[in-house]
Formats: sequence, C-alpha cells, structure tokens
Amino acid sequence: MAKRALVAGGTGRVGRAIVGRLEADGWTVVAAGRADGDLSTAAGARGLVDDAERKLGGLDLVVHAAGDGFEPRALGEVTEADWDAALGVTVKGTFFLAQAAAPALQAAKGLLVVIEDVAAYEAWPSYAAHSAAKAGQAALTRVLARALAPEVRVCGVAPGAVAVGPEEAERQARRTLLGRVGRPEDVADAVAYLANAEFVTGTTLVVDGGRLAQSTRPPIP
Repeated sequence: MAKRALVAGGTGRVGRAIVGRLEADGWTVVAAGRADGDLSTAAGARGLVDDAERKLGGLDLVVHAAGDGFEPRALGEVTEADWDAALGVTVKGTFFLAQAAAPALQAAKGLLVVIEDVAAYEAWPSYAAHSAAKAGQAALTRVLARALAPEVRVCGVAPGAVAVGPEEAERQARRTLLGRVGRPEDVADAVAYLANAEFVTGTTLVVDGGRLAQSTRPPIP
C-alpha cells in the first residue's frame, strides 16, 4: 500500500518532527513551507496540493501544521492585520487545504490531520485572535470529518506547550500534570498514531501533558 503524505508547515519545528517520524515509518513525504504557497488563499492551497500530487502520484495523508499570527497583544492593541494573520493560515488555510486535497484523499480513503492548539479550549486574553482562530480550526476538524466521511478520516491534534524556549520551559511545565513541557516529537507520535487508527475520526487528540486537566481541576486543600 502506498504511503504518500503532504505536510503543510513541514519546515517548522513541529512540522519537521512530523515529517521525520512519517519518513521513519516508511512514508514518502512532501514537506511544504511558507515559500511553497500561501495557504490563506484557495489558489495557494490548490497549488500546494497539485505539486504534492505530481511528486507523489497521489495522497494518502495530509497534515495541516502551518500557523501564523501567534503574537501577544493587549486587547486594545489588536489590529485588523492581527486578525487577518491569525485567521488566514489557521482557519481559511485548513478549509482550503482540505477542499483542494479532498478528491485525492477520497480516492485513497485517506486521512487529514489538523494540528490545532489547546488555545482553542482555554481563554488567553493576550492571544485573542489566535485563540479564536484555533477554536474555529477545531470546529472545522469536526465539520470536515462529517463532510468527507466515510471515505476520508479527519482528526485533530491539539498540542500544549511544545518547542518553547528555555526561558519559558519552567513556567509552562508548572501548568501541566506531568511537570514538563512537550517536544515536537510528542506531536509527531500523535500523528503517527492517527495514521494507523482506522476507527478514529471527527475527534481531537490533546497532547498537552495534562494542561487542560490541570487548569480545570479544583485547588488541592
């Protein structure tokens, strides 16, 4: 069976880890970065998919790991440009990539994996546009799963703090149940699992070390 994958955002830290894991598992992968096409436009997404199909002869897996607009802003400082950056690649890009890849994935009975963010499920006042965009993306995971079933599975992976700088690691680690930050490889492991989980669709695998559980549990007396 062919194992052909396109990883959009495959040149970033998380994307590179996903590409490396897939290749180690026997996949042939096209890793696309910002220079390869603008995912916030239908034409850019179509070009990305067309190029990958030409190189691979088809697609069995598409991963949306691209992102933009992750900049802290006080509420009064958020601009239209900030909203455009956050929503463009994240929400429009997820939809347009799925739209362009749908025929190839339907033919292969393949899988679309959307790299989301726990920001979709938490309130981050300094990242209003990013949080809203990620919530919209998480909704698209479920919408696309219904729209493309039964031929195509659609799943999300929602990382917590991964690929953070050393100055942030200790603070972010305290927000988890496991007492550490994640690694890009943790996200890649989740993608590899979903690639083989043939009875899983329409859901999101949270990879956050227990961050969401930690943030919602009552304080210990």
